[in-house]
Amino acid sequence: MSKVEGGMKCVKYLLFVFNFIFWLMGSFVLAVGLWLRFDPETVSLLNGDKAPDTFFIGVYILIGAGSLVMLVGFFGCCGAVRESQCLLGSFFACLLIIFGAEVAAGVFGFLNKDKIIKDVQNFYATSYNENNNGTLIISYQKVLNCCGTIDSPCPDSATDIKDCEAGIKEFFNSKLYIIGYVGIGIAGVMVIGMIFSMVLCCAIRNSREVI
Repeated sequence: MSKVEGGMKCVKYLLFVFNFIFWLMGSFVLAVGLWLRFDPETVSLLNGDKAPDTFFIGVYILIGAGSLVMLVGFFGCCGAVRESQCLLGSFFACLLIIFGAEVAAGVFGFLNKDKIIKDVQNFYATSYNENNNGTLIISYQKVLNCCGTIDSPCPDSATDIKDCEAGIKEFFNSKLYIIGYVGIGIAGVMVIGMIFSMVLCCAIRNSREVI
């Protein structure tokens, strides 16, 4: 097998280092996705039979993309070390797929933010009107430090206690921004990876043609 030399050898090692960092970032994305999915506070707010599951769609995309990023980062390291056009080509193709998934997760988090919050607010309001002393309602009030709704405030609550619809908006805004920023941020890093892999693939092809 021919070997890349000179400046292209530098690109080879840069690609290896990038893929290692890429693998670490995949671990981070997976950890964030699992945290959002199994965060006790979030789960306690969305564990009702009729609770909206729209929020978890973006989370599942994030978890899937993070897992794939870790796998692709590993094979990218192998492809860079072995100077394998096949592995690097597969790496590039997988990057395109992950890039689309991460952008989808980011766009989903931003574009569906208002709808997700509205669905949760409607779910809470319906549950509150049916039984304002139920376990679910108590969970909302405890996690969000809130009470009642805009239309039905708690009569004996303190003046500085917000209504739970405002608390829901504040809570899920922060979670959805995490999905959006992580997804789009990782997608930006992938562009660098695709450039590196293309350059190294071209270098390997040209060195073989010369020989």
